Amino acid sequence: MNLADLTRADWQQAATDTLAATPTGLFLDGDFVVSNDVIESINPADGAVIAAVSAGTADDIDRAVASARASFKGGSWSRMAPRDRMAVMYRFAELVREDGRALAVLDTLDMGKPITAMVEDDLPTVADFIQFCGECIDKIEGRVTNTDSESLHFVRREPYGVVGAISPWNYPMLMAAWKFAPALAAGNSVVLKPAEQSPLSCLRLAQLFVEAGGPAGVFNVVNGLGEVAGKALALHNDVDKISFTGSTAVGKLMLQYAGQSNMKRVSLETGGKSPQVFLDDLPDLDAAVEAAIYGIYSNQGEVCNAGSRLLVERGIYEDFVAAFREKGREEFTVGDPLDPDTMMGPLVTFEAQKRVLGYIEKGQEEGASLEFGGGVPKGLEAGAFVEPTLFADVNNQMTIAREEIFGPVASILPVDGPEEAVEIANDTPYGLAASIWTADVGKAHRFVRDLNAGMVWVNTYDEADFTLPFGGFKQSGNARDSCMESVVSYTQEKAAWINIAE
Repeated sequence: MNLADLTRADWQQAATDTLAATPTGLFLDGDFVVSNDVIESINPADGAVIAAVSAGTADDIDRAVASARASFKGGSWSRMAPRDRMAVMYRFAELVREDGRALAVLDTLDMGKPITAMVEDDLPTVADFIQFCGECIDKIEGRVTNTDSESLHFVRREPYGVVGAISPWNYPMLMAAWKFAPALAAGNSVVLKPAEQSPLSCLRLAQLFVEAGGPAGVFNVVNGLGEVAGKALALHNDVDKISFTGSTAVGKLMLQYAGQSNMKRVSLETGGKSPQVFLDDLPDLDAAVEAAIYGIYSNQGEVCNAGSRLLVERGIYEDFVAAFREKGREEFTVGDPLDPDTMMGPLVTFEAQKRVLGYIEKGQEEGASLEFGGGVPKGLEAGAFVEPTLFADVNNQMTIAREEIFGPVASILPVDGPEEAVEIANDTPYGLAASIWTADVGKAHRFVRDLNAGMVWVNTYDEADFTLPFGGFKQSGNARDSCMESVVSYTQEKAAWINIAE
């Protein structure tokens, strides 16, 4: 079955079929367990309740961690031969591909992501990344150092043990996979707490891991509220590492919880307010505008590295604004996320819609020029939709230029030359991503050097494969995801010094 050939009616039927067959309990020790408490999963496209999902408590976290610890100590996964572990991960990836229809529709229903984006981007990337992590398993190397001839010193890498993973709602499967796949590949056992807004696909993924041959207890999923289940996981004294993606404010709490408990390792991928710099000498204005549009409006703007601040040199400022206004207004078709023609779905919740509309109102109050958008699309008032929105004549002191909006709102800021562009680009507490558009290779290299961001693109935006470490500087976090380094980061070094003298 080619998922790209399915129609809107096909996907609507898939939604009905999938929800009827989707377990909604906690996944503990290889099976589903029903909790007394529940969270309603709401379809943001129409406000309908699609499922009542078990809500984990601190006691459920205790059970999940105990299961993960027992599996780790038992060695069924942690001491499995690397090639055997690789085979399980390969089979896991294949099962994700085979189950693509159900997995894709679950994320679309849970958080409003257009089904075409799921089929073309998220789903294949999740499967490929799980396979990639499997391929890394026998590439994790220690080292032998050059010491005195009467001694042997070597360093080996070992899994931490129990990893607590807390994933966000904007890419429910993909961001979860960025955590559990490298952690599993490194030999850890995992307790995943998915975002309460979008837990359904993660439950299915854990089930597929067991179907692929993964031992029970190695991959556990506890749905629940962040302030309950997430906090309990981060505070747990038998969790060796916590991996979190979400807001900067909650990321800071993760560091506090680690200090209040067992000083567990903490890896964070948090907020962003990423600048794209467009200089007068950029090679192709149309291509630059196209990248700017997709850099902010893809995934409804609910992207941590969304290129939301567009810093445009004055020599091309008017032309850039005019081109963005003409093309950006109609580029993204807003509508039913189960319709393959839809390019922009609703925001994840009605609360998120209210927050983004509030930022748009604030931008107008502070004097920015609203070029298009700014409201709820006509005919879609029943959902949490927001129109693609563009502000021009923004300065970096305005709220919309400083705070992470997490919605389809772009801000264009005029700049006078490269030096001011660097100054404004770096004038933010975040440092996740950035780009520079110029035909001058010297300028490009200087911008790469001077921009305080973990990822810098030149004459493109948000292109990557598994060789690119995804992560940022400053208050955008300290993790590097979606790469070989991410697999290694779920291991710790152990040094051994051996006296071999006779």
